[in-house]
Amino acid sequence: MLPEVMSEIKELSSRNGLRDKRILLLFSGGKDSSLVLYLLKEAGLDVSALTFFHRWSWRETLNWAMGFTKKLGVEHYLVDVTEGLLREATGRKGPICINCKKVMLWNAKWFALNNGFDVLAKGDNANDKIIGALLDQCKTDIRLCELPKIGVPFFRPLIKYTAEEVEKLAEEAGIKPYRMYEHARRRQWREGCPLQYIDREEIVTEKLMDLAHRVNYEVSKIARKRKVRVSVRVPSFEIMCWDCDGETLRDVEETVEHFRGDPNAPARKA
Repeated sequence: MLPEVMSEIKELSSRNGLRDKRILLLFSGGKDSSLVLYLLKEAGLDVSALTFFHRWSWRETLNWAMGFTKKLGVEHYLVDVTEGLLREATGRKGPICINCKKVMLWNAKWFALNNGFDVLAKGDNANDKIIGALLDQCKTDIRLCELPKIGVPFFRPLIKYTAEEVEKLAEEAGIKPYRMYEHARRRQWREGCPLQYIDREEIVTEKLMDLAHRVNYEVSKIARKRKVRVSVRVPSFEIMCWDCDGETLRDVEETVEHFRGDPNAPARKA
């Protein structure tokens, strides 16, 4: 399947003049963006990676991402968006991901424009396609979107492939991103950052963001050791787990109780 996808990218790139463009990929270090980076590099395109991080980001996945770009010989930019995220998220209701994506999208736009990049690329797959979303308002090929509101074309080479197909392609390419063994928001491996586990409709505070990171970092150690997927919502301390046995749940519950009793943790809802 990989040669077929590679051929498709080369044909699309030639037809749209992408071989003469500088491409900047929004690179999280997950399997989707890692696969796109690999494919664009192998297709002979001029691609660089841009990774946004903040103080609650998983350092393990960031380190893996840096190693991956070094191995590919790809220029890799790192941008700390902690301050912008705090401005956008605190005082608002969750989920925080909506605010985070807004910060990253506009930062990516201006980074590209200010550094001579012609095209922005993303690792979106078919499961990410939401009707009515900005990047789905393409009037031409959905894989290459010309959006006047953004001012920079968006290239999404995997948008027609399902998450399951992307998983197989990544395996075929030998791409194995570092896993934190998060529960994630759906069954496919879809890790991100611990801030996604702030309870919906909860007013976001800096202390709540700190708590989400601390408790989920600790339970991820258990999850990785047992090869199960675990995350904890805060401040409700709801435990979410795929395939946990009794012993694993007991260990996770003990960890959660430690944070529940932390005097620095936000008070639980009644």
